[in-house]
Amino acid sequence: MSSIETKSFSQAIPIEKIRYNEQGLVPAIAQDYLDGTVLMMAWMNAESLQKTLETGETWYWSRSRHELWHKGATSEHIQKVKSIRYDCDSDALLISIEQVGDIACHTGERSCFHQVDTTKSAPPADTLSEVFRVICDRRDHPLEESYTCKLLAGGDNKILKKIGEEAAEVVMACKDHDSNAIASEVADLFYHTLVALAAHQVDLRDVYRQLQQRRR
Repeated sequence: MSSIETKSFSQAIPIEKIRYNEQGLVPAIAQDYLDGTVLMMAWMNAESLQKTLETGETWYWSRSRHELWHKGATSEHIQKVKSIRYDCDSDALLISIEQVGDIACHTGERSCFHQVDTTKSAPPADTLSEVFRVICDRRDHPLEESYTCKLLAGGDNKILKKIGEEAAEVVMACKDHDSNAIASEVADLFYHTLVALAAHQVDLRDVYRQLQQRRR
């Protein structure tokens, strides 16, 4: 998969490389730049792609209204483009975005892909986000036999003690050059750290934002 850069960074390739269908359109998938959640799918033509590159915000083509539409123009839920990638056949786009308001769907949901059969469900994200979601659910809806709930009930004394223990075990696994143990102990450290975040009402996405800043 190759990339196109928007005005916030230098353009890497000419947009003429994009292959449009018979209607002059290309499917565009909008994906959250922090946790990878697929937020929506829409269509772009050459003009909307150009405006997206020029403005750094997504513009799509409405097949029903036969006109360009600026995502969030009325709802204020605009999409700030972080990067655009195109697939191996150059006929589909993957747009990494920051979704203002954290709402991409016209129904008010975070993602248009929130339906599972006839029920509603949060769209899948990265593994840490999925685990954090479960931990927060345990915090808000305690289960008597849940280890997570017992940790949360124990407060900082119990949670922070476990973080200290797991950090020490990561150190020892690394000193032993044991790859399987390192992966296992780091997973334990991540999990207990996520519990601490949930206990202190800190959103994992705020951690991701800090990491994104350090990427630069």
